[in-house]
Amino acid sequence: MPPQELTSHEFKKFQEFIYTASGIRIPDTKRTLLSNRIRRRLKAGDFDDFASYYQHLTSGTGRDELEGFLDAVTTNETFFFRTEKHFEWFRTDFITDVAQRARRGERPRTLRIWSAACSTGEEPYSLAICLAENQLRLRGWTLEIVGTDISEQVLQTAREASYGERSLEKVSDTQRRRYLRHSKEDQRWQVRPAVRELVHFQSHNLMKPLNLPPFDCVFIRNVLIYFDRESKRKVVENIVKSMADGAYLVVGPSEGIFDMLGMLQKRSPSVYQK
Repeated sequence: MPPQELTSHEFKKFQEFIYTASGIRIPDTKRTLLSNRIRRRLKAGDFDDFASYYQHLTSGTGRDELEGFLDAVTTNETFFFRTEKHFEWFRTDFITDVAQRARRGERPRTLRIWSAACSTGEEPYSLAICLAENQLRLRGWTLEIVGTDISEQVLQTAREASYGERSLEKVSDTQRRRYLRHSKEDQRWQVRPAVRELVHFQSHNLMKPLNLPPFDCVFIRNVLIYFDRESKRKVVENIVKSMADGAYLVVGPSEGIFDMLGMLQKRSPSVYQK
């Protein structure tokens, strides 16, 4: 039977490994939580103890286990339209702004959105629904949402685009009818193709630059709370570099990066513009 809890020495070793791999600093108060999550990986891989698992994880043969490990220790619950005011801003003020600028010839009729640390996909699909709700204003536009996460495991769930009732509590009946399809067989909701086609997913570590064309809007929420100051600064630097001139950044209220955004113009408590 696997041991119940990491020793102090083992906890420190896993803390440093997680930080090096992802930029996430596990607080000293989370030893029991981390022990519980790692113990699931021990059982899944038939490891005898934390030490043998750590040895495997940090060896060349443990590379395939890294995704599952990071998913187990860093993934948190999410749902559609989390923090509704952000999506209300996106579907109204943001889209109105870019549409007006396009009519004046100040920007092309294209939109590129980045949902950073998107987990199982609820955020990028929420953004895609907002775009679909504005299809008349955005007729003829090229629209693309990129969802990224460090875990390929959660991205696979996102690509499947199938969700239970708990994830959809904030999705209205009208939105469900138009943009999702309910399966009586398994009582799950499938995102319709017209919405799914707006989104694509790829693996990405926020500590590294995202080598893609610049974005018009970036959402990063409910993730940097787990990063220390040095890591947050690196992530902010990478994100700002990925933004086009005039692009917007939407951040969660608990990210702890507001004092790092001096290069951007504050438009509201959660919205900044380059």
